[in-house]
Amino acid sequence: MEFQWENGFVISVAIQGPTVIVSANKEGLRSLANHLMALSEDDSQGAHFHLDEYNSLEENSAELIVERIDQQ
Repeated sequence: MEFQWENGFVISVAIQGPTVIVSANKEGLRSLANHLMALSEDDSQGAHFHLDEYNSLEENSAELIVERIDQQ
């Protein structure tokens, strides 16, 4: 799976009570859209991606895991 990042992207994830808040600038939203499209096209078992403050998210962001499931 190949991810495409838009130059200048900013993405952060916060958890407030039961709510997950994803905040991003235009480039960040486009980058997330690219990631979701790549994930939707990946047919491998357990396809997913992880983002955290050490991997693309802003400092103090909560970890974000997005996985593809195939319902029968």
